[in-house]
Amino acid sequence: MQNESASRWKNMPAGVWVLGFVSLFMDVASEMIHSLLPLFMVGALGASAIAVGWIDGLAKATALIIKVFSGVLSDWFGKRKWLAVVGYGLGALSKPLFALAPSIGMVLFARMLDRVGKGIRGAPRDALVADVTPEEIRGAAYGLRQSLDTIGAFAGPLLAVVLMWLWAGDMRAVFWVATIPAFISVVLLIVCLKEPAKAVTKKRENPLKKEKLKSLPKAYWWVVVFGAVFTLARFSDAFLLLRAQEGGLTLALIPLVLVVMNFAYSMTSYPAGVLSDKWGHSGLLAAGMIVLVVADLVLASSNYWLVVFAGSILWGVHMGLTQGLLAALVSHSAPSDLRGTAFGMFNLASGISMLVASVLAGVLWEYIGAPATFLSGALLSVLALALFRTLHLELKPGT
Repeated sequence: MQNESASRWKNMPAGVWVLGFVSLFMDVASEMIHSLLPLFMVGALGASAIAVGWIDGLAKATALIIKVFSGVLSDWFGKRKWLAVVGYGLGALSKPLFALAPSIGMVLFARMLDRVGKGIRGAPRDALVADVTPEEIRGAAYGLRQSLDTIGAFAGPLLAVVLMWLWAGDMRAVFWVATIPAFISVVLLIVCLKEPAKAVTKKRENPLKKEKLKSLPKAYWWVVVFGAVFTLARFSDAFLLLRAQEGGLTLALIPLVLVVMNFAYSMTSYPAGVLSDKWGHSGLLAAGMIVLVVADLVLASSNYWLVVFAGSILWGVHMGLTQGLLAALVSHSAPSDLRGTAFGMFNLASGISMLVASVLAGVLWEYIGAPATFLSGALLSVLALALFRTLHLELKPGT
């Protein structure tokens, strides 16, 4: 087992590491801001929980929907790196706007710009991972990239906590510091990633042509359906931060909720990817849905800080068990020349579901209470698991 693990690390392509560290630096920047943004909107700008749900859901849905077009373009032109550079560049340019924002309108604009960038870079980046990685270690490659991404996602809130303590809760100052790792990620991508050359044996066609989309296999469309239903059960993690605030955790310490969540996420992603290469994906995905049910029930039970932290850790475990595997499933079930388009279509369906889920969570929070938000998530997770089992999907590499 140790020899197999060492072989995977040794054979992991350099491009996967570069993409992982690019994600790491951008996530440090993004999570420094996002770990404070719901509190900034509610406390400093007077927004409601519904507004938080709308803004976060709309921003995340926009990112996922735009991945359709970036994925299509990356397949059509046969080039992925520079689309990713544009996406990471827009993300970096959005960071100073949060520090300057005088109103919810500016926050919405900055959030949308940031998520448009994420949408542009997401599908080409995910397709690049598959392009540079042999199929037999692709699950591990996606898990590694996701783990590095998520290390940034817990390092960012941790840095935010330290800076909030040093600067007496000055959130705008923290937002300014976040611009530094964002621009580092763009430079790293431009300088260090070499896109693999592809032999062009036939004229490239529009991937959205009817006959091209028909070539996507049935197994791929089942992955899309499952991803959309499952995303309905997983609303924005902004509500974890609001739950901690509701329980009386001090402002400077609230970002620790995302620290523990993303630590659990990063520690789970790579092992889950490795296990999926050996055992297939179905059992691990089912386990991830069950963990989400437990996380929601824990978070619904109490807003005491230890309970919120426990629920957030479970939330991170569920993310680690599911997100990299869903990406691997898309890459396994789609033809290589339509891989970017496949990621885009998958994310379109997930994006619509994310918007619906986050708005519903905000409405329930505002009019019924926080426990109702988390209980609805648990119920939807059970329904997603029931659908998964009813369809008898055997989602394994090569199917």
